[in-house]
Amino acid sequence: MIKFTKMHGLGNDFVVIDAINQNISLSPAQIQFIADRNFGIGCDQLLLVEPPLSQNADFKYRIFNADGSEVAQCGNGARCFARFVHDKNLSSKEEITVDTNSGQLILTFDADGLITVNMGIPKHLPSEVPIIAEQQALSYSLFVNHTEIVFGAVSMGNPHAVITVKDIKTEPVAKIGAALESHPFFPERANIGFMQIINRQHIKLRVYERGAAETLACGSGACAAVVIGAEQNQLDKNNITVELPGGSLEINWAGRGHAVFMKGPATSVFEGQIEL
Repeated sequence: MIKFTKMHGLGNDFVVIDAINQNISLSPAQIQFIADRNFGIGCDQLLLVEPPLSQNADFKYRIFNADGSEVAQCGNGARCFARFVHDKNLSSKEEITVDTNSGQLILTFDADGLITVNMGIPKHLPSEVPIIAEQQALSYSLFVNHTEIVFGAVSMGNPHAVITVKDIKTEPVAKIGAALESHPFFPERANIGFMQIINRQHIKLRVYERGAAETLACGSGACAAVVIGAEQNQLDKNNITVELPGGSLEINWAGRGHAVFMKGPATSVFEGQIEL
């Protein structure tokens, strides 16, 4: 039997498992079963809390999409990870450092009960995102279903494309998101964001996540949207409200060469055990 906690960050939901005090080895098929909303527990991603790899880290943070694929970054999951290790008395620190497959994250508990995640420095070079482009640009374009789609691209530890739209309510997110997510332009696939700019400090965002389809919230997607909006001079860099279907996040970024900070809630829903 595997003990787990069901959690969510603004509706982006997770199954979180302590892999320090339990011997955990999951196949892609088992992860798909756990993530299945009809036959399993149901989640967008599965998170594992493991012992650290680095001497200065407190834990290792691993993320698996609902399709069983492992990814390097998930911002909403990072906040849930922090809440989980506190709730389970695995750490009492107000600031924890976690190893991930894309570097280290610093997670901080704020006095207001929210959690701030240092999401690291955005990467813009085509080879870093990665994308198939000869040179770096503020925007790129592809023809999808005979329509030209213009977007910015950045890595927040995982690849993101962000499209500026007039109204996210009417955008065919599933159709365009699915076509772009697995387009050859993105050799590691990509998360596709649809950003509606309300003003220079407020955007609305929907995200089609690779391996999970559209989710109610995407923390790294919110960071990517602010970075691209700021780079394109459509947004300021500080105290940006990103309004997602599941709720809002606050994003701060000082510009090129600086880390992005994301602030938001993390909620435990229930505890359980599952036999695989």
